[in-house]
Amino acid sequence: MDRVLYESEESIAVLTLNRPDKRNAIDDALIDELRTSLDRAANDDGVRVIVIRGAGKDFCAGADLSQLERVAAGADPIQNLEDASALAELFIAIRRNPKPVIAAVHGNAFAGGAGLATACDMIVCAESARFAYTEVRLGFVPAMVMALLRRILGEKLAFELAAFGDAIQADEAFRIGLVNRVVPDKDLEHAVIKFARDLATRSPSALRLIKRLFYGIDGVTFEQAITRGAEVNALARATPDCQEGVRAFLENRRS
Repeated sequence: MDRVLYESEESIAVLTLNRPDKRNAIDDALIDELRTSLDRAANDDGVRVIVIRGAGKDFCAGADLSQLERVAAGADPIQNLEDASALAELFIAIRRNPKPVIAAVHGNAFAGGAGLATACDMIVCAESARFAYTEVRLGFVPAMVMALLRRILGEKLAFELAAFGDAIQADEAFRIGLVNRVVPDKDLEHAVIKFARDLATRSPSALRLIKRLFYGIDGVTFEQAITRGAEVNALARATPDCQEGVRAFLENRRS
């Protein structure tokens, strides 16, 4: 494990993409190590929130040259499918992880790097950060990330980002709803840890249920979403966190 560093402190697991000399480019080994680290954090009862960040000047510049060289050399369809499926399964793993995953983005998040940040539940970025889904400039398609962009931004903006491949600055990413917070570059590390710690003070069981329901109502009718919400509502009432929280609220009101 050298491509992803794992640190855990005060309920926060920090996963650092550790290929600064390669601008944290994504290769098979990085994907494997990131999935292993995500599973480790998911199974650690002491971890409540996960942060993914990049070492060096950039968050992640996209695919490693070795993968691009396979494409240029005319890799067979099975190899292409395996490469694409590995990244797709990483995005799905982030969604299925029961704990909130925050991307801390600085520098460039391009192509697959932008996709990785977008796949996280929330994004906190530095003022100088840039996001770009640049695949179209190589005659390629930002295929998996379009499932995310369309849900986050809607059809028109998502289509524009995928079709042009232009970089957008942090303030524009915030304006269109792609990121949650923009902070000064020098404050990014402190700000994202504070953001994560604040989130970690919330009920772990409630956060798990929120994430599961939030993504579980994709593509269902309004009535189905409301029904699933009622089921989760009933389940949440039975958790110790909820019962203790309601008791504390009532005792405070009575005092």
